Amino acid sequence: MKRLFFSVFSLVILASCGSSSETVKTQTTSSKSVSSTYWQQHVDYKMTIDMDVNNYQYQGTQNLVYTNNSPDVLNHVYYHLFFNAFQPGSEMDVRSRTIADPDGRVGDRISKLKPNEIGYINVTSLKQNGQAINYKTVGTILRVDLAKPIQPGEKVTFDMQFNAQVPVQIRRSGRNNAEGVALSMTQWYPKLAEYDFEGWHADPYIGREFHGVWGNFDVALTIDKNYVVGGTGYLQGEPKITGNKKTLHFLAPNVHDFTWAADPDYIHDTMQVPNGPLLNFYYKSTLSDETKENWKKLQPKTVELMQYFSEHIGKYPYDQYSVIQGGDGGMEYAMCTLITGKRKFGSLVGVTAHELAHTWFQFLLASNESKHEWMDEGFTSYISDYAMDAIMNQNKKNPTQGAYRNYIYLANSGKEQPLTTHSDRYAINMAYGIAAYSKGEVFLAQLGYVIGEENLKKTIKKYYDDFSFKHPRPLDIIRTAEKLTDLELDWYLIDFAQTTNTIDYGVKSVEDKTITLERIGLMPMPIDLSVTYTDGTTENFYIPLRMMLGGKPTTATIKPDWAWAYPTYTLETSKTVKSVEIDPSGFMADVNRENNTLEK
Repeated sequence: MKRLFFSVFSLVILASCGSSSETVKTQTTSSKSVSSTYWQQHVDYKMTIDMDVNNYQYQGTQNLVYTNNSPDVLNHVYYHLFFNAFQPGSEMDVRSRTIADPDGRVGDRISKLKPNEIGYINVTSLKQNGQAINYKTVGTILRVDLAKPIQPGEKVTFDMQFNAQVPVQIRRSGRNNAEGVALSMTQWYPKLAEYDFEGWHADPYIGREFHGVWGNFDVALTIDKNYVVGGTGYLQGEPKITGNKKTLHFLAPNVHDFTWAADPDYIHDTMQVPNGPLLNFYYKSTLSDETKENWKKLQPKTVELMQYFSEHIGKYPYDQYSVIQGGDGGMEYAMCTLITGKRKFGSLVGVTAHELAHTWFQFLLASNESKHEWMDEGFTSYISDYAMDAIMNQNKKNPTQGAYRNYIYLANSGKEQPLTTHSDRYAINMAYGIAAYSKGEVFLAQLGYVIGEENLKKTIKKYYDDFSFKHPRPLDIIRTAEKLTDLELDWYLIDFAQTTNTIDYGVKSVEDKTITLERIGLMPMPIDLSVTYTDGTTENFYIPLRMMLGGKPTTATIKPDWAWAYPTYTLETSKTVKSVEIDPSGFMADVNRENNTLEK
């Protein structure tokens, strides 16, 4: 998702529609057991859609087979009707007009939509195993009263008919965006809400992120024959043309969303990743020659990005991925992204890097974005910053430095809320943006400071191996690191992600060969210390944190551990000290670095 603040940017990934493919590569959930009690729901969608590009309305049928893998009896089910947010008086509209710093893309625009410009999804019929059932639309949620409870292990079929209208492009979805893309079809169908160990996640759509059920999609889309379509899944055979319309058939195995975009002026380019997927690029022929050239130059860079993420996280498991001009910035979806396309080359690569990285951190490691937005936005920002550093030859000492700067600003602003805050419940957008993107990025980068960079790299790969095609939680990344390092790390998750405790260590005094450090902030950390002696030599020290019950691999001189409850720590050196610096690498998120150094 795209948001700008200082150096924070979050862009967007949209579902990808690839070249024609007669066979579908099936993806299966990892056979590795995460725990003996883990379970997740499953859904199979079969939809037929008939789009009228003249009035932007469409008719749909949906056959949905839902598998209750939970140990619970389900008495209700819920669907998301995201397009209903784009109506005057909706929660998204009112929140945008009452928050102190509204998103400039939304503002008061929803309140001014005319009846033929609003979005809606209207369910006209719903049956459970052939029996008509009662349902009620509540804003962007459809509550369904079941004819018969769904038992553990039971499969149930829901048959639905609906009609809908595509809103004027305001946020992520819509028609005729600022760059003239006709249809950006994201969150466009009645989407079953997720049910997990916490219960139902039937969150209203107010403006943030999403959560979905893993499953398979079979979608037949009928649209004007002159429109070029890109979206999630694999195109099955050639489109069938009837009169002025064509029908395209897509299959998308093992994803948790389905998106498409369409425009009569799309150019469609492809580029093959060696030993990887086919990349698709959809961008308008009406772009300037310079911008179209940027889209051409983007293509080999996207190959490099795909290779980087596959090497440093885990292999991309699908056969295709699409970069599509559309939307309102950048947003991630299954197998693809929608991005605005009128960009300079660096911006075009940057937004693609971020949104492509979301394929791993959210679309394969499918955390709940509404509750744990920092897990997808922050981890994505971390790995995309390193990818950009590598493929654009930036050679930065710390590619995540901007995230540290933003987080420290927020921590000192008095406006920070803990990362346990639901994404819709941040008091201001600025606090959300920095928390999700920057603090989330610092969480991962600083974990490398705590356990060692090589251990962090192993942790990321193990996390992918164990939790791809699942719904990982914050504890899962920490437990992965603990199992790899044999260190105690629960304190790190608690203090950094569940509180607003800050890190502040300082050099209190230097006397000849004696250094006294102090802990000022509430959050504990191990300490890297660089000492320069009066003879000009230097020595690095490592002070383990006692509650870690161990330390990271290091070539520094290891000193006795420091227990958190002790406010000061004294270190004796072998020679007379000239100057001292805490955390010379800058990878510890100390909110006051002015007291990190002391020179005699």
